[in-house]
Amino acid sequence: MAQDTIVVGAGVAGLECARRLQRAGRSVVVLEKARRVGGRCATRRFEGQPVDVGPMFFHGQEPAFLEALDEVAGVTVLEGWPGRVEGGGAPCQPGALDPSTRHFAFAEGMNAFTRHLAEGLNVRLQTTVTRIRPVGAEFEATAGDGTTFRGRNLVLALALEETRAFLATLPASPELASVQALLAMFFSVPSLTVIAGYPVGANTPPWDLLFPDPSEALQLIAHDSAKRRDPRFLTLVYQARPRWSRARLEQPMVEWSPELIEAAGAVLGPWALRPLWTFPHRWRYARVDRSCELARPVRLKLPQGPSLGLAGDVFTPGGGVQAAWLSGARLAESLLQED
Repeated sequence: MAQDTIVVGAGVAGLECARRLQRAGRSVVVLEKARRVGGRCATRRFEGQPVDVGPMFFHGQEPAFLEALDEVAGVTVLEGWPGRVEGGGAPCQPGALDPSTRHFAFAEGMNAFTRHLAEGLNVRLQTTVTRIRPVGAEFEATAGDGTTFRGRNLVLALALEETRAFLATLPASPELASVQALLAMFFSVPSLTVIAGYPVGANTPPWDLLFPDPSEALQLIAHDSAKRRDPRFLTLVYQARPRWSRARLEQPMVEWSPELIEAAGAVLGPWALRPLWTFPHRWRYARVDRSCELARPVRLKLPQGPSLGLAGDVFTPGGGVQAAWLSGARLAESLLQED
């Protein structure tokens, strides 16, 4: 059955775009390769304890974005988190902790927001799109199992490099070539990440976030268990610098994960070398480089009639969850105005 719009990617941008289109009466299907929604806005659970493995907190100034976060039901809002920030290292988003910017977290985890955005949407999880192509006045998206989806609009809400790979498979046109040339100037940066669980007790850090300086390996250490009610573990999230991550990106996790723990021990002391457990995660496309920003989402009308939209944090200034959400919202508005 044909849809009005196919959205590829169930991160913040894709979900907000789909939600707005559906609220306006459009039929929408969201295709997501992972087992859960959220993309980089990710939360894992260890013996029931949430741990955020991507962004550590929400921050923003846009009233509509903040209102959307305030709509999330059943969560405990930790206003002002992180309140205790130490270290002289450079944060990946320097403006996130600006006094004029609201910043906060959810005790239940960051992905409470994306689960909220996904409510009522037709989301097909574990559906990997392997091909997109225009077919007359529609787009066709084919999944790995051979299932096809058709819609007169297609939205790619993916990492920048994944979007570029799909665009390279489309029939050539001057308009498409212009978009490809524009996106070729931008890139994402990786971040190898390790969650480490320790006994609750003596070594509780006196900070929420630490930006180590100097450290060739570590960009950020988050005291994630400071966000949780009665945590079973002291949980720290170690996020590596882009250059360090890039040099080890293709290595097995069992090789770079101990290296990152060793780097943490050099910063925090010998106790950090002895976690009860660890969980490594490879963010190949952790975020868009801060020098890479566009003013608005991209829309491309193909000669036969179908419309292609591109959303994600690269398509709105400021970066982070707010930029991703705004790009999805603005792309949906553009698609609705077309009619």
